Amino acid sequence: MDLGVYRTKLRIDLRSMRLLATIFRIIWKTILWFCIISIVSVIVYRWLPVPLTPLMLIRCVEQKSDGKDMRLKHDWVPLEEISPRLQLAVVCSEDQNYLKHFGFDWGAIEKAMKQNEKGGAVRGASTITQQTAKNVFLWPGRSYIRKAFEVWFTLLIEVFWSKQRIMEVYLNSIEMGDGVYGAEAAAQYWFKKPAIKLTKDDAAAIASVLPNPLKYKANPATNYISKRKEWVKQQMNYWGNKLDYNKYKDDDEPEKPASSKN
Repeated sequence: MDLGVYRTKLRIDLRSMRLLATIFRIIWKTILWFCIISIVSVIVYRWLPVPLTPLMLIRCVEQKSDGKDMRLKHDWVPLEEISPRLQLAVVCSEDQNYLKHFGFDWGAIEKAMKQNEKGGAVRGASTITQQTAKNVFLWPGRSYIRKAFEVWFTLLIEVFWSKQRIMEVYLNSIEMGDGVYGAEAAAQYWFKKPAIKLTKDDAAAIASVLPNPLKYKANPATNYISKRKEWVKQQMNYWGNKLDYNKYKDDDEPEKPASSKN
């Protein structure tokens, strides 16, 4: 090979290697900074209220583009000011293994996959933790990229937050009506009362609209929502009308031997 051609080829190869190295550095730094920022964000929201979510902003843009008045009703309250009935109702409606799983209900996922393979209506299997991750940190959608981010944030939330904190953020952030977000705003909007005073019937009604809060109404309830509400209340009865956050907390701890007296 001619020496000049060899040198030219070598320079091109070196440039290609430097370019690849630069690309890899950029990718590595992007991943590193994303991990740092996401972890810090989750840790910060372990204590601080979530003022806005991406979905709230998206809905405002959609309302404006449709020529509607922008409506955003959202009033953060601590978990102690949200009726325990509503906390149980959303578990019964959305995620009955909430206290047991670590972010993912694999049994529900398997059932959803089998049903979706048969065709027809797509069945979801998102847990309350996954819905919290999606609502607080991400955007609506079904792309694989968004789902991957959802998995990452779901794991972070389960690691850094308690089940009570997940429920608190969930019930303060999710969409519960057209422009209505969180338990306090929903209680005022649908029943003209604070969230702490929601009855079992009220709680079941709000939980029943969560699959599609833009379509369904908690009050007055349609025939479909009335039937779904009765089912939710029946499930609440099976649970003893109480959500015990400590029920499964110590399942993995070794049993302590009984102390002996001398």
